Amino acid sequence: LTVINKTTQSVSLNHDKIIDINQLDFNDKKVFDLFASGQTIGVFQFESNGMREYLKKLKPTSIEDLIAMNALYRPGPMQNIPEFISRKQGNSKITFLHPKLESILKETYGIIVYQEQVMEICQTIGGFSLAQGDTIRRAMGKKKADLMTAFKVDFVDGAIKQNIDKKIAVEIFELLEKFTEYGFNKSHATAYALIAYQTAWLKTYYPSEFLAENMNTEINDINRIVTLINEARDRNIDVEAPD
Repeated sequence: LTVINKTTQSVSLNHDKIIDINQLDFNDKKVFDLFASGQTIGVFQFESNGMREYLKKLKPTSIEDLIAMNALYRPGPMQNIPEFISRKQGNSKITFLHPKLESILKETYGIIVYQEQVMEICQTIGGFSLAQGDTIRRAMGKKKADLMTAFKVDFVDGAIKQNIDKKIAVEIFELLEKFTEYGFNKSHATAYALIAYQTAWLKTYYPSEFLAENMNTEINDINRIVTLINEARDRNIDVEAPD
């Protein structure tokens, strides 16, 4: 946030233009082109080597794609990234274990990505309340076997009452168990993706100011300064020596 604020101040000073960073167009193709090219050094949460390689393959086209990638790029969920990309690009078929899952998982191409989806599946398939769904999610995350056995029975029974095949209900519950060991919440990923988009927007339209303020922020980290100088040079931006 400090970098964002200082960059907008620099833009105002250098270009006589005031930027309201909270009123951006979140469908800006140029910004998504930056993500798709993997040129995200300095972009919050999206600048690691691994993330940049995945961005080149994913070629995100919406803020929802960025939210999902932010949630997926964690130990555990990362194993789902190749399939997520393949489905996004139309190379793999998007499938759902049951039609009722489509409305919940459509935005993530049929893959469970968020904790909120777990809660909604518990409600829609198992007949639980959202509060009960959150209790199940927490029990799964802590691997409380005794609670999980009871929840599984209730979940399957609730699904059967809705004329959902028992075998399918068991498969869905086991899928939830596997996911919840490492699941990330969408609200957190969304906040991260919002800041990531704002920083990418600044880098897209005002790269000199953006990289300069990154350097000011990281002034005591020589390795980071070298990375940012190289990034500036790669973008044909001159970096002058201290005056």
